[in-house]
Amino acid sequence: MSYAPAARLPHVDAKTPPVLMLSGPVDRDAVPGLCAAVQARMEAGGAGVVVCDAGGLGPPGLGAVDLLARLELAARRAGGRIRLRDPDPALLALLDLVGLRFQVEGQTEQRERARGVQETVQPGDPAV
Repeated sequence: MSYAPAARLPHVDAKTPPVLMLSGPVDRDAVPGLCAAVQARMEAGGAGVVVCDAGGLGPPGLGAVDLLARLELAARRAGGRIRLRDPDPALLALLDLVGLRFQVEGQTEQRERARGVQETVQPGDPAV
């Protein structure tokens, strides 16, 4: 006699936001499709955040800035935001230069204290 395990739904972590992989230099023709993908992920997952993996975008430029601004706008229209994963530091500097702020995975938000960091040290305090 053989026993086959019952078919189950795959385990899905409800706290894991959907991810959109961005790769290569993106041309203008691909932008509407990516915006639609962000909106679809927002609506399907019910999450307030879509993670955009920007590690494969290539060299930062105004095309990448335009793409990310449009993705953020599409996410906001769907009631959420985007969060960047693995962005190039030069891309972050360029985004800051044009006045766009994005959440980045692994960074503390503005005004949020980093965990385990003391702001002042008093003489005689034990080392942590």
